[in-house]
Amino acid sequence: MIAALAAALLLAAGPGAGTVLTLDEAVKLARQGQPALRQARAATAVAEARAGEAFAGFLPRLDASLGYQRGSSNQPASAFSPSRKDSWSSSESWKAAATASMTVWDSGATMGRYQAASATATAQQAAGRATLAQVLLNVRTAFFAARARKDLVIVAEETLANQVAHLKQTEGFVSVGTRPQIDLAQARTDRANAEVSRIGAVANYQTAKAQLNQAMGIEATTGFDVADDQLPAVEGEDSTIEQLVGEALEARPEVASLQAQLRAQEWAVTAVRGGWWPSLGVSAGLTDIGPELAGKTLTWNWSAGATLGWNLFQGGMTRSLVREAEAGLENLRAQLASLRLQVRLELEQARFAVSSARAKLVATEEALTNARERLRLAQGRYDAGSGSALEQADAQLQVTLASAQKVSAQYDLSSARAQLLESLGRP
Repeated sequence: MIAALAAALLLAAGPGAGTVLTLDEAVKLARQGQPALRQARAATAVAEARAGEAFAGFLPRLDASLGYQRGSSNQPASAFSPSRKDSWSSSESWKAAATASMTVWDSGATMGRYQAASATATAQQAAGRATLAQVLLNVRTAFFAARARKDLVIVAEETLANQVAHLKQTEGFVSVGTRPQIDLAQARTDRANAEVSRIGAVANYQTAKAQLNQAMGIEATTGFDVADDQLPAVEGEDSTIEQLVGEALEARPEVASLQAQLRAQEWAVTAVRGGWWPSLGVSAGLTDIGPELAGKTLTWNWSAGATLGWNLFQGGMTRSLVREAEAGLENLRAQLASLRLQVRLELEQARFAVSSARAKLVATEEALTNARERLRLAQGRYDAGSGSALEQADAQLQVTLASAQKVSAQYDLSSARAQLLESLGRP
């Protein structure tokens, strides 16, 4: 119960000072608060509303009005009233009207507009999923970058602790005359350099957490810590490229979005071609006219009619509109072909990055083991008086470099797997 409450508070306010942020919590925060996702949802709502607007073309339209007028009723002279006298006296009149109209047939133009709007809404929904995939990739990458910076802080602190211990040891040796003064100067320099590295590592960690907050779309302190989370092996990361491409083309929202845009453009072509043919509409109306609203002074009238309209010549506008829509269709087909090539390239790169990072991690672990053994031997030689301070310092430097290389390899592996997930269209 307490854990659930803490998770709810985390989602509401972001990670606070002293908390440990896990990868899953970072993803939840991004899903909830990332402005890019809110923009995508709003764009989808707009596209769906426009599809509803297009559907209105299938339904009848009903209009009602109520009008009031006051004025004179002078008439021009005629054979029946050769002598007349203008008067500025006036009278009032009221008119209530209701009209229903509907397009019965327009060669598929209304259907084309509606289907195009519906397909556009579908494309926008897929674009929203693509935005989510990009947000998740950014959050995961930023999280692993922060975690790598945290590990480098630990490496720097361990190096500083070792240098402080070595400095104390050297001070003791120098005080009894078993080591020269230059060893003390070397030890102090190494300790100061280790402190500088630690300060830089802490600053980099804080910056990485600020970037993680931005990726999650929240305004929060950087006083939190990131958990030691990693991405496990991606299912199928050792599959053939053809298998991965087949899955990606089925799942990638960008592909689905372009395919929906293609359908929308095909229907747009149909709608524009409808301008070459006539359209048929019907209407019916009722009016109630009289000098007063009350009583029996209003008189009812009705009307009904049909209109057949045909734009026989518009200066070639319809032909140009059709050519424009067809060119747009060809452009989308080319975009889809280009996207297929891009998907293959991204998968190739992600597969190679994963395999390379795995091999690099194994090599860095071996290098770190050997560097630590070298430091142990160098420290033993220094303690026995047969080794030099420079030898010991160089061994410590190699441990620090090997530790940093391992951190980098871990970051590369997790980031490569995050990229592979996004390339495959997996959440």
